Amino acid sequence: MSLRAVELIARKRDGGALTATEIAELIAGYTRGDVPDYQMAAFAMAVLFRGMDDRETAALLDAMQHSGDVVSWDHLDRPTADKHSTGGVGDKVSIPLAPAVAACGVAVPMISGRGLGHTGGTLDKLESIPGFDVRLGLDAFARITGEVGTCLIGQTDRICPADRKLYALRDVTATIESIPLIVASILSKKLAEGAGSLVLDIKVGSGAFMKTRADALRLAEAMTRAAHAAGRNCTAMLTAMDRPTGTHIGNALEIAESIEVLRGRGPLDTRELVVRMGGEMLRLAGVAADLPAGERRVAQALDDGSALDRFARLVRAQNGDGRVCDDPWSVLPRAPIVQPLYATASGNVLALDALQVGLAAVRLGAGRDKASDNVDPAVGFVLQLRPGDLVHAGDVLALVHGRDAARTERALAELGAAYTIGDGTASGLPLWLDVVH
Repeated sequence: MSLRAVELIARKRDGGALTATEIAELIAGYTRGDVPDYQMAAFAMAVLFRGMDDRETAALLDAMQHSGDVVSWDHLDRPTADKHSTGGVGDKVSIPLAPAVAACGVAVPMISGRGLGHTGGTLDKLESIPGFDVRLGLDAFARITGEVGTCLIGQTDRICPADRKLYALRDVTATIESIPLIVASILSKKLAEGAGSLVLDIKVGSGAFMKTRADALRLAEAMTRAAHAAGRNCTAMLTAMDRPTGTHIGNALEIAESIEVLRGRGPLDTRELVVRMGGEMLRLAGVAADLPAGERRVAQALDDGSALDRFARLVRAQNGDGRVCDDPWSVLPRAPIVQPLYATASGNVLALDALQVGLAAVRLGAGRDKASDNVDPAVGFVLQLRPGDLVHAGDVLALVHGRDAARTERALAELGAAYTIGDGTASGLPLWLDVVH
């Protein structure tokens, strides 16, 4: 296989196309260990520069999806759907979304990821709940999804082992940006988990992987084409990430905000993201006639307590402390230091740069620079004022929750630098930029 791999790498390097059989052979060889990392790194770089057509991308996705187990939900008495976000700052949408959709009659089996760089991870947030276990095997995953209607776990050794190896390689070989590789990586995991419908949240802006609307649209179109080719219902929604989502950034803090949303409250943008994406999941799954009908059902689940009840059942099923739903701060870890960030000028909050906020949160300890880093679940930011708000000098812009004095002081300065205050009105991206079906 190693000699055969050289031929395939050379052909892709020179702009040629590979057959589905050749791609499957290459991925199978890499999964077995017959193709070494250095050859797969060369292949990834060739794909980065030369690209893949839709047929090749679909073949790569299929090969990676079937490199391990593929879950079936044929035994369930309800349809299945899932949601994936490309990541951002303060993006805790999956946590209230999954139980809200489950409360509306659609099962949500969700395999999630950890934070890396300035973007947060759903698994890290859930693990700030004492006892919450995201390392469950596929048998428990299937059982809890059937009983509760949703289950959120991390990628197991049996799901897409080819992607796990290739993603780590791409991270250290500057090949993350390749759209065919992104499509195959994300969708292989989502299709392997077996959900019948999929909503993609493609973030756009400084705090997102895709900085421009045009690049995000290219990715959204490629992902929806690949999902449709694999026989899945799929919608991609482009949403703003030039400022953080919601008011809380940091793992335990974002759980607290999620519970507020599940109580029918919480920041308007977080709730709106949950309601619209949940409504689209219901539409794709066939339990709502259209998006407005789906949105009404999700909003009702948030307002009548059924979504919160479903989340409480999920927490207990995954061995977490269920008291978090009644009184979050009785069980969530608290930072020992809380310092206010004061405004030094008067005017309007014109901007709050999501990337700068995310990087400041990482340096405070809320995120990780590399996969092996530990995160502090208690630290982070609570935003008191956001773009569009009026501010006077001396007002509290945010609260910094820190572990030690030195890092807290540095975070105050870094968060302050992320704010732009002046005359005029905020001119950020609209929350909803585009939809691709």
